Amino acid sequence: MLQGEIKKVVRDNYGKIAETSGSCCGPNSSCCGGDVSAEDISRRIGYSAADLSAVPEGANLGLGCGNPLALASLKEGETVVDLGSGAGFDCFLSAKAVGKTGQVIGVDMTPQMLDKARENAGKGNFENVEFRLGEIENLPIADNTANIIISNCVINLSPDKERVFQEAFRVLKPGGRLMVSDIVLLAALPDALRDSIQAYVGCIAGAVMKDDYLNAVGKAGFRDVKIMDETLFPVKDFVDHPSVQEAVNDIGITKDRVEELSSAVASIKVYAVKPL
Repeated sequence: MLQGEIKKVVRDNYGKIAETSGSCCGPNSSCCGGDVSAEDISRRIGYSAADLSAVPEGANLGLGCGNPLALASLKEGETVVDLGSGAGFDCFLSAKAVGKTGQVIGVDMTPQMLDKARENAGKGNFENVEFRLGEIENLPIADNTANIIISNCVINLSPDKERVFQEAFRVLKPGGRLMVSDIVLLAALPDALRDSIQAYVGCIAGAVMKDDYLNAVGKAGFRDVKIMDETLFPVKDFVDHPSVQEAVNDIGITKDRVEELSSAVASIKVYAVKPL
């Protein structure tokens, strides 16, 4: 798949998610999980009941694969940038943590998501949050702006992850932190699954090997790169979902192969620092 094709497919699918409050895998499902509610997904990946009740209704679409804020240690007055901010869930939680003297900037390439996020900001009276249209490979943000950059299950969708981390490095202030939750591979995927559009939008096909992911972070200039948490990704939930069954049958993945894939994909939290 060409980069332009990938971005168009991702943009179109996430636009539909924003318009329906569903997901790329079907109603009440997550792009990165099975047929469960957004609230259940969020609890499973590390958000508390207090987190879920602190954001406007419709901000949580259940599209994450972890909670990047759990270990972010946000401080009053800091500036946060969220890569692929969606309907604003992590932005609104960040806004409460950094307070009125802080600032949160969400960047998303899907106009429908931006409309939804801005609507949610209005409903919740979040005056220290703004949402900008842009690609995470070319952030619409000045150099040395942010104290911390977060992202939740979005960088895996980018066809140019090295460029994403270069842009994150540029936008961070010296001493700034990177804290992202994402999907990586622990073993290679079958070629047919890797090339599947549905598998790409569903987070899996866009993932790269864990070492390659971490190397891309370091290559951008970050230091102290470390995995703070790692869990296996529920591949079976994705493969068993009715909306991708046809593609799975076409690919010819056997039940035994699905079991093997269950140990091939992981959700990780990655921390890194831009040197002073």
